[in-house]
Amino acid sequence: MRKSNMLFPMLLVLVGTGNALAQSIDQVTKLPNEIEFQAPLRPGSPPAVVLYGDMTKQGLYVYRVKFPAGFKVMPHWHGEERTFVVLSGTLHMGIGESWDETKLKAYPAGSFLSEPPKLPHFTWAKDGEVILQITGIGPASTTSTPAR
Repeated sequence: MRKSNMLFPMLLVLVGTGNALAQSIDQVTKLPNEIEFQAPLRPGSPPAVVLYGDMTKQGLYVYRVKFPAGFKVMPHWHGEERTFVVLSGTLHMGIGESWDETKLKAYPAGSFLSEPPKLPHFTWAKDGEVILQITGIGPASTTSTPAR
C-alpha cells in the first residue's frame, strides 16, 4: 500500500474516535440568567460560581468570581496554572509576596492573563465591582504567602 493510500484509513480512525469521544461528553450550557453567584468557595473569599468541572478533582474547571468594590485579595499563589479573563470592571493586580500598591497594574474588562503555578500575586477591586472568569486544571489549590 502506498503512503498516500494509508493516510485515508488512518484519518477515518481518528475522525471516528473523535466523534465517539465527543458523544460521550455532555454539553454544559448556562445562559446569563442561570448563573448565580453562591457563597464564597473559601472563607474570606468573594462570591463565586463553578460553571464547569469540579475544582477539587483532576480535570478542567471554569468558574467566575465577583469581587465587590474595594475587595482586596492579599498575596497568595496557586499550585496549578490558570488563565483568567476580566469580564467586567477593572482588576488591579500586582506580582509579589507582599502587598505593594506601587506594583499594581490595571486590567480593564476584556483583559486576558495567564498565571503560572506558584506565582505570588495580589488583587484589588479598587474602582468598583470586578467579575473574573478563571480556567484551570484541578485539583485547585491556593496558598497564602506569609505576611511581611
